Amino acid sequence: MVMSTNLSSTEPTLVDLPHDGIPLIPMRNLVLFPQMVIPITVGRETSLAALQYALKRESHIGLVLQKDPDLEQPGYSDLYSVGTVAKIARYVHVSNKEHYVVCQGVERFRLLMPVRGLPFIAAHIEKLHEPTTFSPHTEALRLKIRERATELFVLMPEVSEELTKLIQTIQSPTLLADFVSTFLDVDITEKQKLLEAVDIDAALEKILDQLTRRIEILKLSQEIDQKTRATLEGKQREFLLREQLKTIQDQLGDSDTASDEIKQLAEAIQKAKMPPDVEKQAQKELKRLERLSDSSGMEYSINRSYLEWLTELPWSLPEHQDIDLKKAKEILEADHFGLERIKQRILEFLAVQKLNPEGRSPILCFVGPPGVGKTSLGQSIARATGREFTRISLGGVHDEAEIRGHRRTYIGALPGNIIQGIRKAEQRNCVMMLDEVDKVSSRFHGDPSAALLEVLDPEQNSSFRDNYLAVPFDLSRVMFIATANVLDDIPGPLRDRMEVIDLPGYTYNEKMQIAKRYLIDRQLKANGLKTEQCTLSEEALQTIIHSYTREAGVRQLEREIGHCMRYVAMKIADETLQETTLLPSDLQEILGPSKFESEMALRTSLPGVATGLAWTPTGGDILFIEAASTAGTGKLILTGQLGDVMKESAQAALTLVKSKTAQLGIASSIFAEVDIHIHVPAGAIPKDGPSAGVAMFIALASLFTGQPIHHKVAMTGEISLRGLVLPVGGIKEKVLAALRAGISTIMLPKRNQKDLIEIPIETQKQLHFIWLENVEDAIEVGIKPIPG
Repeated sequence: MVMSTNLSSTEPTLVDLPHDGIPLIPMRNLVLFPQMVIPITVGRETSLAALQYALKRESHIGLVLQKDPDLEQPGYSDLYSVGTVAKIARYVHVSNKEHYVVCQGVERFRLLMPVRGLPFIAAHIEKLHEPTTFSPHTEALRLKIRERATELFVLMPEVSEELTKLIQTIQSPTLLADFVSTFLDVDITEKQKLLEAVDIDAALEKILDQLTRRIEILKLSQEIDQKTRATLEGKQREFLLREQLKTIQDQLGDSDTASDEIKQLAEAIQKAKMPPDVEKQAQKELKRLERLSDSSGMEYSINRSYLEWLTELPWSLPEHQDIDLKKAKEILEADHFGLERIKQRILEFLAVQKLNPEGRSPILCFVGPPGVGKTSLGQSIARATGREFTRISLGGVHDEAEIRGHRRTYIGALPGNIIQGIRKAEQRNCVMMLDEVDKVSSRFHGDPSAALLEVLDPEQNSSFRDNYLAVPFDLSRVMFIATANVLDDIPGPLRDRMEVIDLPGYTYNEKMQIAKRYLIDRQLKANGLKTEQCTLSEEALQTIIHSYTREAGVRQLEREIGHCMRYVAMKIADETLQETTLLPSDLQEILGPSKFESEMALRTSLPGVATGLAWTPTGGDILFIEAASTAGTGKLILTGQLGDVMKESAQAALTLVKSKTAQLGIASSIFAEVDIHIHVPAGAIPKDGPSAGVAMFIALASLFTGQPIHHKVAMTGEISLRGLVLPVGGIKEKVLAALRAGISTIMLPKRNQKDLIEIPIETQKQLHFIWLENVEDAIEVGIKPIPG
């Protein structure tokens, strides 16, 4: 026997009960018969006190049914008069509120009178002894009950064979009556009447009557089942059987609280229009759920959640809508200024979709710096095509399960982000944006980019398998649009599946138009202002673009405009002013001192300083190359946190300068007498790439010839040891960065001349381009004064 008496922190001092007294535990809906063993849960304080008394004194306890099961604190008068003396066979203490006791019935008793003054219910009792001799009539009833009980247990498939065999071994009529009464499915008050029965023959006759009734109900149920099975086929047969089962359960009082959920799920499966193999799997899981009770806990919840996911996914395509190209063009023009080539490519894509609706959608990938409108372009495409838009952020995703989902064997498993996005959009041909696809990382959890290979392959994604669903789902009609800041960070196989569209950045004129058409109105609305309350003058807007923002996109520009609007909103809120027009002179008070100013003339006033052009993930930027010499032995010193490729460019530039001493008018012996130091400022920022080769060569040539480089000239290009200027990437970004920095002349590799088509005409008109085939062309322009 396993017992523990630690029921409460303080034990009350009790006197012993009289010899005919016993502590009582009221039972809500349970009747214990002699010789039977049942588990009970004790939770009420008075019941715990009674249990404590019995455990401490190793005495028996009385179990008595209470008349009203809803009564929380029953008294002596609320109990039936007959109960059962029970022996405590096992006690388990789980928590302060949960105490489990296994009790074995000993004999019946009748209540005589209560024992007062105790913290629990106790009473004087009279034990009711069982008869030891029986009449032939009693023996005949015993045999008949044993026969009927065996027949009933055979009809009940949930009853084990051991129980059927055990009933054949019971010889005592009273023990047989108590045994069958325990397992008999009758109302609790009927069981109490059987416990109170003094006449054994009357009790046996009641039990026999109940057995006969239950047998007839079960036989009738089987007969109904056989008739229905013979006349109905397919789904109609299954539906009616469920209705029949529900009716029988209602009649017997055994209706399951989960039946409504089962019915709703069955209807949802019919409406979901799943593929045949998926519907077969759903029906299989539904049948499994029917066999589980809603009290089965986790397994029931897991199966129900799985079926809910299956039924809520959009398996069928929505009704086809013809694409209106004219309307699509109007939407793109209304939502975005500039980006003409990108808009043209999108309209071409929509035209193909219009002519061939059954064709597979290409995977577009918008690549560009932050704030150029990659995400908003995806939303515009969704509007233009009449599809739902959903966005999935891939930044920092390092677990393959976030794409493919977790298997249902894991606690808290869910489908991956792809299936979750489809469910959110409620449309199988939605526009799904995979944001920041270049930020996906690979760890020990798996490689998410490898999982994306199947998602973004039109030849494979028609049968995409999520680990949670474990059934194929067709993604071929989803219009996938990926975004990235850096194309090189996307794995090669994944990049190969996408059609890349570059969004390099905006020119000054484009920023002005975007601010006037979209940003100002958006910030007025966001800050609760009306158009007449705040006006941002064109001169002030120009100052913000030139002096407070220097970016490829317009995100920072919108922030600064919003800052101005909040300043005005505060003034209007405290009634300092009613309306205002912001001028350039107001910006210093609102935004502070200018964040960007031209240092070109100052930084290039000495020989040895060249202005290069660089490409970064946030757009183009200018890059200063500084060269200096000191007395030494010919060492080359490189600083500014340069990468290996950039260091090699510096070495190649020095070698080229040494090879051009005659052309430059430099004494060749000077290189053995000095140490050369090349520095690229902003040393906290890593820099790499070959495109600074020309700028390093010109900086060294300027240093040794003593001629400063014109402060409005910038350059980019890779050099070879033969003196050739090789092409580089990011031309549009670099040109826009030069324009923002006040550069008027740009030296570019001649083999990059084809990239000029990407640069807007108005930008080309503001700049003078010099095309370099070799470093002699750069010397001719770079270290000689340029008029104007």
